Amino acid sequence: MRDPVKVLAVDDVPENLIALEALLAQEGLELLTAASGMEALELLLVHDVALALLDVQMPGMDGFELAELMRGTERTRRVPIIFLTAVATDERRRFRGYETGAVDYLLKPVDPQIVRNKVEIFVELAAQRQEIARQRDRHAAALARLKAHRDNSPLAIVEFDAEQRIIAWSAGAERMFGWRVVEVSGLRPSELEWLDAEHAARFDAMIRGMIAGEHVRDMRPLCMRTAVGVMLDCEVYGSALLGPDGSLLSVNTQILDVTDRVRAEETQRLLIGELNHRVKNTLASVQAIATQTLRHSSGPSDFAPTFIGRIHSLARAHSLLSSSTWQGASLQELIEGQLQTGTIDPERFDTGGPMVELAPEPALHLALVLHELATNAHKYGALSVPEGRVGLHWGVRNGMLELDWQESGGPAATPPTRRGFGTALIERSLKAEGGSAVPSYGEGGVAWKLSIPYASAVRLREEPRAARKAIPVLPAGGGAALVGKRVLIVEDEPLVALELATILGDAGMVVAGVVATSADAMAAITKTPVDAVLLDGNLQGALVDDVAAALVARDIPFLFVSGYGRDHLPIGLDSVTVIEKPFDARTIAAALHQLLVRTPVRDSA
Repeated sequence: MRDPVKVLAVDDVPENLIALEALLAQEGLELLTAASGMEALELLLVHDVALALLDVQMPGMDGFELAELMRGTERTRRVPIIFLTAVATDERRRFRGYETGAVDYLLKPVDPQIVRNKVEIFVELAAQRQEIARQRDRHAAALARLKAHRDNSPLAIVEFDAEQRIIAWSAGAERMFGWRVVEVSGLRPSELEWLDAEHAARFDAMIRGMIAGEHVRDMRPLCMRTAVGVMLDCEVYGSALLGPDGSLLSVNTQILDVTDRVRAEETQRLLIGELNHRVKNTLASVQAIATQTLRHSSGPSDFAPTFIGRIHSLARAHSLLSSSTWQGASLQELIEGQLQTGTIDPERFDTGGPMVELAPEPALHLALVLHELATNAHKYGALSVPEGRVGLHWGVRNGMLELDWQESGGPAATPPTRRGFGTALIERSLKAEGGSAVPSYGEGGVAWKLSIPYASAVRLREEPRAARKAIPVLPAGGGAALVGKRVLIVEDEPLVALELATILGDAGMVVAGVVATSADAMAAITKTPVDAVLLDGNLQGALVDDVAAALVARDIPFLFVSGYGRDHLPIGLDSVTVIEKPFDARTIAAALHQLLVRTPVRDSA
């Protein structure tokens, strides 16, 4: 609802004011009355009036003097004045009235309809001015909000006229591209060297289409250049701004910098491709290991431990590489992996050499080589007798990493009559990296000279990694302590859960249940009496923090059995043993023995 329009009536005769109030009474009009010029001036200081009706003949200050004072003040300079007088007037007095700013000069007694009509005209004009002022304020507020949005928006907002000249350049455009508005105003994109030829043609087609009225909105992905020559991947959203008659006023473009997103998507594609490549390579390696191990095995009893040992060696190397985001793995860590699994007795193994780090592929190959050397030493060489020893020393010479494997104190070694898979694996793994593996045989045992090109496969180690926790070993007769123990399996992969259940059953333990989700796990540990829990590190893509916390709260012993390293498992549980996949029966049994012997058994019900 609009504010009432105010009209000022000044007359020293009260009856005249009463008559005017009755004459002009209408909705939307407020009549202010004053009996003298001084009262009128006081009212004008407080109120904005649309029209002043002034009596000419008044004591003290007549209407002409009041009009002159109103014209001398900025606040009332533009207020229309109509003089009302009962005194016969001549042209000189009429001229004086108009000279003081009057828009009309009426003689009393006035015609009521004439006065009403004239007043209504000025009231309507004032109402229109009020509406225009309100619209102006609304538009100013909207423009202020729009300007604030344009200035603070991460978008670059650029506007073009029908000739594709830049007519608006937001603060966001300055931040994104580096040019100031004064540097680009009036220029076409081609004059700014903003886009290369290919993308300039796409941008031109987009703008021309909107100028021609083919469409009012469009979007194009474009590469755009900054003031310093940096190329940005952008999404350009265009809108044609049309006038009331449908003619084009301008083309507004909002430009979003998606460089980071595009690079992230490219990185994601590369990572997925690399993951696919590595998974397939790993599966192919497993297939080859299985086939060759089976071909050179005498039977299932010989095949199983040999195959599992090779797979675990490969898995440990993968874990080392994953911990360094596949940048490399140190030779010392590969050796420690053999010691931790009990393949080699540390008391019978001498090592020495500089701290070096291998690139991913050579690290995987060398891990298998070390496993084969240790396995052969256990089966046929120095480690097959109590007094035997093994030495491994290495150094960098003439651009090659050279490793010397020397067995001593064992049975005399003679060249094999049949070349087995293990020997072929050692030789071919290093040859694939441009290196070599040369065996020699003597009274004290076998010796190997191994080499890998240094420049392409090895770099100096930069930072020491945290020590890995030793894998538990089942003591002699320790299996008896596990018989009858109830173990809950929390695992979402059916085949892995089946393998765990088989391992537990073969060890004489009882599978208290197999669950695959966090919700089922929470219900099971609440209702099912268990002695221990085997907990996967991730269940169907969900974290297991709540399950681990519930186990800790109920003081239920548990192990993590996971393909994740410790860095991806619930924090604050460094004391909980992590068995990394793939696992074997001995490791699971040893870890459970260590857990249950050292931890009081409690009923979870």
